[in-house]
Amino acid sequence: MSYNILLFDLDDTLLDFGANETESLTRLFGHHGYTFTDELFAVYNAVNKQLWANYETGTIGLDVVLNTRFSETMLKLGKVVDGPEWESMYRELLGTVDQLHIEGALEVIQSLSASHRLFVVTNGITQTQIKRLKQSGLYDFFEAIFDSQSIGHSKPSAAFFDYVMSQIKDFNKSEALIIGDSLHTDIKGGNLSGIDTCWINRKGQTSPADIQSTYTITTLVELFAICPPNRTK
Repeated sequence: MSYNILLFDLDDTLLDFGANETESLTRLFGHHGYTFTDELFAVYNAVNKQLWANYETGTIGLDVVLNTRFSETMLKLGKVVDGPEWESMYRELLGTVDQLHIEGALEVIQSLSASHRLFVVTNGITQTQIKRLKQSGLYDFFEAIFDSQSIGHSKPSAAFFDYVMSQIKDFNKSEALIIGDSLHTDIKGGNLSGIDTCWINRKGQTSPADIQSTYTITTLVELFAICPPNRTK
């Protein structure tokens, strides 16, 4: 199969969100007088993951995720805080701390941009994701950035990808490939939308029977075998 349109997830596919998140949270909690321990991260992580899962299934809005994750976290510790104020500072930190690439990301994106049309598809906040891409040096390689806040729908919904397809000139499903690390947003989204997928399975996970990727790789560089960088654009 010859793919011309490559739809890349961002966090933990191209950028090391884990490192970015940890540094941003450490600064955020420190600013408010708390030491960001492993135990505190475990509480925040559980709250945050559940809120994002609810958002991705459409049961809550994005504003609920953003404005309550810190207040709910601290409430579990018996503290009342201003959730929106914490969120605003966190978003600022996310967009300003060093953006670390996943291994091979810069090489792969630079090479593929000469021969393919590249796009970002992300469940994220518009301005934050754009700032992070610019700081990482990857922004100029992409034709467009599609994020759930701007679209009003999140991955894996077909509505998200329907919008993406409607906005890409000369889009052809047979020429498109979704590349991402998440089975439940990227790969499931491709399954629901009829677009081929490439799962980056760095941790040796097993996919459930109802979510199947067209290709599975363990490193970004392996993408060259699927999408040769020397083809004619």
